[in-house]
Order: sequence, then C-alpha cells, then structure tokens
Amino acid sequence: MTFQFLVDGLIAGSMIGLGAIGITLTYSILRFANFAHGEFLSWGAYIALALSGALSFLFSALKTPVGPFSFGWSLPLAGILAILLTGMLALLLDAILFGRLRAQRGAVIIMVMASFGASLALRSMLEFIFTSKPAYYTKALQIAVNIGGGLRVTPDQMLALALTAVVVLAIHLLLTRTGIGRSMRAVSENPALAGVVGIDVRMVIRAVWIVGAGLACIAGVMAGLLVQIRPYLGHDLLLPLFAAAILGGIGSVPGAMLAGLIVGLSEAAAVQLIGAEWRAAISFVILVAVLLIRPRGLFGRQA
Repeated sequence: MTFQFLVDGLIAGSMIGLGAIGITLTYSILRFANFAHGEFLSWGAYIALALSGALSFLFSALKTPVGPFSFGWSLPLAGILAILLTGMLALLLDAILFGRLRAQRGAVIIMVMASFGASLALRSMLEFIFTSKPAYYTKALQIAVNIGGGLRVTPDQMLALALTAVVVLAIHLLLTRTGIGRSMRAVSENPALAGVVGIDVRMVIRAVWIVGAGLACIAGVMAGLLVQIRPYLGHDLLLPLFAAAILGGIGSVPGAMLAGLIVGLSEAAAVQLIGAEWRAAISFVILVAVLLIRPRGLFGRQA
C-alpha cells in the first residue's frame, strides 16, 4: 500500500482549509451561510489567469520561470492583483445584494437563498466569458521529488503547502495583533454591543468580505495551478468547504484549517481505499457526523 495519498490529502486539505477560513469568518460576522463563496475561488482563479496572460503579452520578460516552479513571474504578480479584484467583487456583491437585505432586516433564509442565486449568476457569467473548457496557467511538466518513505512531491505542490502555512499565520496575526482583527472578534461575539462601544460594524463587514474573498482567491489559484481551472472549480469544493468550516467550529480560524486538512486527507484516503467515485461522499459523511455528534465542531464555543 502506498502512502502517497498523504501528500495528496495535505495539498487538497490546504486549499479546502483556506476556503473554509473565509466561510467561517463570514458566517461568524454576518450570521448566514454564503453559498456564493465557492464562486470567489473560481473568479479568483480566472482573474489571475486573465491578468497573467495580459502581463506575459505586455512584458515578455515575465514569462521567465520562477526558480524550479512551472510558472513565470507573471503569475505571482497576477495573483496579487487577483486577490484585490476578488475582494472588490465581494464588496460589490455585498453592496448590490447582501447589504440591501441587511438594511431591510431580511431573514437568514432569505440571505441564504440570495447567496445561492448569486452563486448561479456568478458561475454562469464565468461560463459566458471564459466558456466551460478547462484552462491552465501553464502546461509545463514537473518532475516529482522523492522526499522519503516512497512519497513524491512537485515543486509547485511544496510551494502550495508553504504558502498555506504563511497565509494562515498572517491571518492569525491579523485577528490577534491588529485593531481590525480585534474588532472582527468583537463583532463576532456581539454585533449590537460592538456598535455601542464605538466599533464601526460596517467597516468590519467590509474587511471580512475582503479577507474571505482574498483567501478564496488564493485557494482558487492554487487549485488552478495544481489541477486545472474550470467554472465549476468552486462549486465542486463547496461541500468540502462547509464540512471543514463546521468541523473546525464556526469562528475558529485554526479549527477551519485543521478541519480542512482532515477533510482533504479523508477524501484522499477514500480514493486510495474504496475508489475515486466515493470521494465526494466523504465530505457529506463528515458534515452529517459532526452535526449529529458535535454540532459546535472541534474548536467551536459552547452555545
């Protein structure tokens, strides 16, 4: 039996974890499950693809490969711009949809259904603009490196794992060492009381949208680099994202990341042991089990 699935599971789990952090932050602040979050992964990946192509066309020097990796300098630059633009997309969606519903004190179920409709609209727009044909940042082949124990990993995969660690650390520092992070935690605890003591709740909401969408963009670019880019990229990851967010405990960033790794490893193990056709079912099983056995998740607060 090969243990290569451990590497595959960690890589998939890192992408799931980053997306789940965005979901758990959004839910803890806005109090609704945003089904459009998966589309931020897809939009981030496609925005980075378009910008990377444009930068390579305008500046041929940016096609030069970055060290041992499969991509040129245009992709990192495009990725940074894509994070900003995906955050702006989230703010625009909030301004024209969710913000109006909040102002009208719309019920939670209305917000959830609105997010479902927004998800369909965003996905359809991607298919209209880019078509449903799979796309790639690069088609360069990489040779996997033996890291011991029969495990092999490519430079791009190692970069994805390292980038995930750096991003999670940055989010932890943002939430624990900065004013906006402390404001986020206060609004998560009690929005009304946070407003009374002078916290700008609207600013916190905008910051949460930007951070959540930015993390989704990073996860989408990673998925596009390691696998492929498709309009259904985010949709296919939506159930694992919610499973990880609930397993980790709503509002817990470390919990979401750890749960993402658990979900990723579980899916990879299922492929290894019982077949690839069962991969999608694993997230559903985990989700149901958590809701039945420990609804507050691994690190969630007791209600």
